[in-house]
Amino acid sequence: MHRRILALALAGAAAAASAQLIPDVLINWKEAEAPPPPAVRTEGLIPIEMPSSSLRFGVDPASITVGPDSVVRYVVVAASSSGAVNGIYEGIRCNTAEVKIYARYTPGSGWVAVKEPVWQDLRVMANSRHTLAIARNGACQDHAPNGSPVQIAQDLRGGPDRRFERGGVNR
Repeated sequence: MHRRILALALAGAAAAASAQLIPDVLINWKEAEAPPPPAVRTEGLIPIEMPSSSLRFGVDPASITVGPDSVVRYVVVAASSSGAVNGIYEGIRCNTAEVKIYARYTPGSGWVAVKEPVWQDLRVMANSRHTLAIARNGACQDHAPNGSPVQIAQDLRGGPDRRFERGGVNR
């Protein structure tokens, strides 16, 4: 009986301690308004390696921003072997490993805003393998944006041995 009471008391203390460890920035976080998507470019893209994909993905380095809300926003372009090009304007919350798609681009329609964009877990979201690669290879370092847009572009361009040269680790 005493062991059970002790176990319940310890569990309650652990729950209270973990609640205190949740950073205030997560509890009070508010997303800034996303700027409109920039023009789609197909030249100068930073290639994103996507093994076993028939599409080629690239990030427009000029589109990378880090907002006051710590969201890394950028345009990723997907091109097929037949020459079809599509764009996605998306954002990554590094501290929660979430992605939000703000708009999609097709040559016939231009940018079309997503009606009600929502944050989704990028590790389980269907069709987000490119986003996970972008997060791991330059956009995020640990649970925060990887510095400035210039630093993010530099690390996305670098191979696995050159990423995070300013002291981070490649997850």
